[in-house]
Amino acid sequence: MTMVPTEGGPTSGPTVLRMLLGGQLRRLREGAGVTRESAGWEIRSSESKISRMELGRVGFKERDVADLLTLYGVTAADEREALLKLARDANSPGWWHRYGDVLPSWFQSYLGLEAAAALIRTYEVQFVPGLLQTADYARAVILLGHRGAPAEEIERRVRLRMERQELLRRSNPPQLWAVLDEAALRRPIGGPAVMRAQLDALVEATAAPHVQLQIVPFDAGGHAAASGAFSILRFGDQDLPDIVYIEQLTSAIYLDKRDDLDYYALAMERLCVEAAPPERTAELLTRIRDELYPA
Repeated sequence: MTMVPTEGGPTSGPTVLRMLLGGQLRRLREGAGVTRESAGWEIRSSESKISRMELGRVGFKERDVADLLTLYGVTAADEREALLKLARDANSPGWWHRYGDVLPSWFQSYLGLEAAAALIRTYEVQFVPGLLQTADYARAVILLGHRGAPAEEIERRVRLRMERQELLRRSNPPQLWAVLDEAALRRPIGGPAVMRAQLDALVEATAAPHVQLQIVPFDAGGHAAASGAFSILRFGDQDLPDIVYIEQLTSAIYLDKRDDLDYYALAMERLCVEAAPPERTAELLTRIRDELYPA
């Protein structure tokens, strides 16, 4: 798995554009002294719809944005056009749109956030992170949850995961800081040959300047994230808050409240302290590979 950045690959998608536009509309509404209820009435909708728009959690109708800009007193043609263009761009489908038949809607939002993140920090306890999985390992993981699915569907899910990894090969890749529990490396997903190749790929990934990988060894005992896997996404635009992502079996939780962010950021920092230092990662991976999955 080569992590040398290349041109192309997934880029910032509609999810982040909706968040940016929503935040701008919220600031304009507050600056004009307009309530969410009044704004909802203006676009023939509700207060809750305005709230969802301002959080970037729904699509934008250009007509609604134009009406809100008028209500908020935005009359300058260039400012209106810039925001209306942002609304049009925010409605453009992301690269993952063509995988809609195998991609749940709650994960589409995450892909948009991940593609636009400047820093991705993730902790995994059961599996190697999706961004670092080999195709064979990804196929074995996918089969665990879709054992009865047709072969073509399984392969589409694998291709989706491999295409998702293209963001690490961009000319401007995000920084990926992954912390893995040792259990994820010792669980023989796909069998010895698949695991050996996966561990080789992780060793290779540690050489990439934008990838930092740490392992929480068994001898660390209990640790700060015993409750399970999570990710923290940070963006280059200061108008966007950090996002904590927690995946469940049939849905996901997205957290952006300051108290939640602080809690998970502290847990991640403790994990990084409790984990073996990054400079030992390649050695630990090689030792586990040779012990459990010899050639």
